[in-house]
Amino acid sequence: MVTNRLFAIAVSAVLMMGAMGASAMAADQPIEDGSKITITAPKDGAMVGDTFDLKYELTKGSQAAHAHVYLDGQYQKGFGGTFKGVAPGKHQITVTGATKDHKPVAATQTITVEVK
Repeated sequence: MVTNRLFAIAVSAVLMMGAMGASAMAADQPIEDGSKITITAPKDGAMVGDTFDLKYELTKGSQAAHAHVYLDGQYQKGFGGTFKGVAPGKHQITVTGATKDHKPVAATQTITVEVK
């Protein structure tokens, strides 16, 4: 009887851990809220100088509040709209929608530019 009870407790613990893992994985997924990001400048594949402006439009869905900008995968905290002193070569720019709590929404667009 003790063995059956321990088995039931162990099975319950495994099921709870699985459910917690599933919800943690779901939390890592971007929120699909109907938002849309469109990078309007520069165009994908454009040749730019080492200082250039990034322009984009965020169409807010039910949860998006603002956007996050990344240069070569690095978050550009406090980005003011202009990249300055970017090294020559190809670079990837990504703009992603975010909630007021900075959680990502599914709206994202990535372009590649080449700095002269």
